[in-house]
Amino acid sequence: MAKIAFILLCHKDPEAIIRQAEMLTAAGDYMSIHFDARAKPEAFRQIREALADNPNVTFAKKRIKCGWGEWSLVQATLHAVEAAVDQFPRATHFYMLSGDCAPIKSARFAHDFLDARDVDYVESFDYFESDWIKTGMKEERLIYRHFFNERTQPKRFYAAFEAQKRLRLTREIPHDIQVQIGSQWWCLRRRTVEWIIDFTRRRRDVMRFFRTTWIPDETFFQTLVRHLVPETEIETRTLTFLMFTDYGMPVTFYNDHYDLLLSQDYLFARKISPESLELKRRLGALYNNTEAAFQISNEGRSLFKFLTGRGREGRRFAQRFWETESTLGRERELMIVVCKKWHVAKRLLDRIRQVTNLPAIEYLFNEEGTALPDLGGIQGTLAKRTRHRRALMRMLFDYYETDRLIVCMDPGSIDLLQDFCGDRSVTKLLEIQCHFTDSYLSGHAMRVGLAGEQTPSETLERLLPTIRGDMTHESDQIRDSEFENHLILRENDDAARYPDLLSRFLDIPPEKAQEIVALDHLFAD
Repeated sequence: MAKIAFILLCHKDPEAIIRQAEMLTAAGDYMSIHFDARAKPEAFRQIREALADNPNVTFAKKRIKCGWGEWSLVQATLHAVEAAVDQFPRATHFYMLSGDCAPIKSARFAHDFLDARDVDYVESFDYFESDWIKTGMKEERLIYRHFFNERTQPKRFYAAFEAQKRLRLTREIPHDIQVQIGSQWWCLRRRTVEWIIDFTRRRRDVMRFFRTTWIPDETFFQTLVRHLVPETEIETRTLTFLMFTDYGMPVTFYNDHYDLLLSQDYLFARKISPESLELKRRLGALYNNTEAAFQISNEGRSLFKFLTGRGREGRRFAQRFWETESTLGRERELMIVVCKKWHVAKRLLDRIRQVTNLPAIEYLFNEEGTALPDLGGIQGTLAKRTRHRRALMRMLFDYYETDRLIVCMDPGSIDLLQDFCGDRSVTKLLEIQCHFTDSYLSGHAMRVGLAGEQTPSETLERLLPTIRGDMTHESDQIRDSEFENHLILRENDDAARYPDLLSRFLDIPPEKAQEIVALDHLFAD
């Protein structure tokens, strides 16, 4: 009978990882865990201590820092796979999972399914002939060397890329390798995994090549399986049910998707919302239910496509089933810097980025030209950003693979502040109250079109009290809303108070906060 060794790559939520490991191993299966070295040491210690007495759980012998699109994800997977091969000699299959995955069939069903055919399940499409990559780089992922992370070091990533293009520093793909591409959620037989491990030790040239490709977790295993395994023993599909929106972001499943998920022709599904504890509980109980029967209709993707199309035409008539919960996520923390002087907030954000490496975005709901990643068009205009603000924010959390995000907003955006502060996520406000000179207010009036170069000084003088009163009113509105976690940093306060405020706002040590505010020109106009 099949016995599965689950390969789990994860970086957060130790309690959920412990529950996931206990649930999947209760049926006699195994798990090998790689916990990102970037995560807090106490979180990893909590996982190890909780699972120390579980003989069906092991850990990668080496933990590394992982980043999206990097070789580090493949290397972490290899470390976890090698640990599983060594520790679990009875494992017949190795199944790639993340912390967002959950079973949608019972263990008995999964074992019978894998026993029925002696094949590997992996999406493996020809890299150049298939249309698996819809937009963006294709050949460039392979023929140029990528040393930097595109998400955390975009300037270096694209500078290195453009320099190689300019100097024509292309390279050859190893001559006997036909690169394949597909989903990283595979299930491979033990023999295949052992062949891959042996290959990685023999073919250093191939390893060197893939180490500097971009997004190798979509190509490495997919290519090696096709290179090592006869075509008749490869089923080009994943056993994990997942869908993507028009914006290229994964659809999230919630508590009321239980029946839909069970009817799909897959063994697992992702992404399961971290907040959907009831769904996770029911799926966990299902996995260890030996009597469960399944009626498979497999309509998930077609239903999603149908309803998406109707919504685009304005004919949906009902709430989309994949958007039944629109919260940012209870486990997420949104930190909002509110300041009328945009240059002051931007200056502070730039310093926060340098010191903490937290993702921070400037006035995305107020300034059309704010630098944002390509999220499929939802970020294209201010109107779209505002209309789909929660969806946009969720996508930004996902894009940066973080649970903590900083943004700037104008104090006049009271409706946005009320919306985000009413979410179930943790929302903090740092309101920066600046001193407004008449000179600054005059410039502000011109910038927003209330005055021009030819406006008489007498008219401007009569206008200034109104503008000043408007700014005071915006601040009063924020105060009257009685937002939780609302901190105020005033320009005319003693600067010695600033580190404490920033430490509380960012949840960082005081010395880090002191390093951030060591700017003698923070409020300079």
